Amino acid sequence: MAHNLRYAAASDVGRRREQNEDSAYASPRVLAVADGMGGYAHGEVASTVAIAAVSALDDSLGDAVPVDLFTVMKSLVTEVNHTLGDMAETDPGLRGMGTTLTAMLWDGAKFALGHIGDSRAYLLRDGALYQITHDHTLVQTLVDDGRITPEQASVHPRRSMLLRVLEGTGDGDPDVRVREGEAGDRYLLCSDGLTAVLGPETLHEVLTQFVELDEVADRLIELANLGGGPDNISCVVADLVEMPDEPAEGPRLVVGAAGDER
Repeated sequence: MAHNLRYAAASDVGRRREQNEDSAYASPRVLAVADGMGGYAHGEVASTVAIAAVSALDDSLGDAVPVDLFTVMKSLVTEVNHTLGDMAETDPGLRGMGTTLTAMLWDGAKFALGHIGDSRAYLLRDGALYQITHDHTLVQTLVDDGRITPEQASVHPRRSMLLRVLEGTGDGDPDVRVREGEAGDRYLLCSDGLTAVLGPETLHEVLTQFVELDEVADRLIELANLGGGPDNISCVVADLVEMPDEPAEGPRLVVGAAGDER
């Protein structure tokens, strides 16, 4: 038996934004969410660059196994950051653009998790929900230092202030880890337009309530919009399943700014 992914992806502009600066991607081997920075110039360009690099990586892998997951993921994030820097050098009008990136690169049951910014990845395993990324924000640093509580962080006036993001300088400094999945795991990757509105209890409820992944993604976006939809909302939901030992197959899904579709 082999471990394969089933997945769905969705993105929505929300209730208060004029355009969608999020992008998301899902395939049998790669899952990713990128949130172009609303406070920066051309956030939709930055998130599209990130997802284009993810898609190109997917193309380059083919059926190659095994893969050095850590090195490939680290190189992906570095490439995105350098591309953003090169674009800003060529076109001064693009200076200041930036994006988060949370991505998973799979090889069987193992995956590399690359993360920078405040998009998030969650794991639902055996009925319990775990956040498996760490926000690179000012308020998360204050929580880590014990200066404020998580509840205070959720309403802090500077809760959206990022300390690490892909903006074309250096190598991006992402968190990269290799983890082992288990059959039955359910994963959620999302932009902060979702988690700024929905708490972990609601995420857990929706992730456990629906079997079909499209329904999960649609319901999460619906609830975020009902909660005010203050930002773009994007999510990728995936199940790790055991299937006959054959190559994983499935469509490539590109949504948000990179796909110009929901």
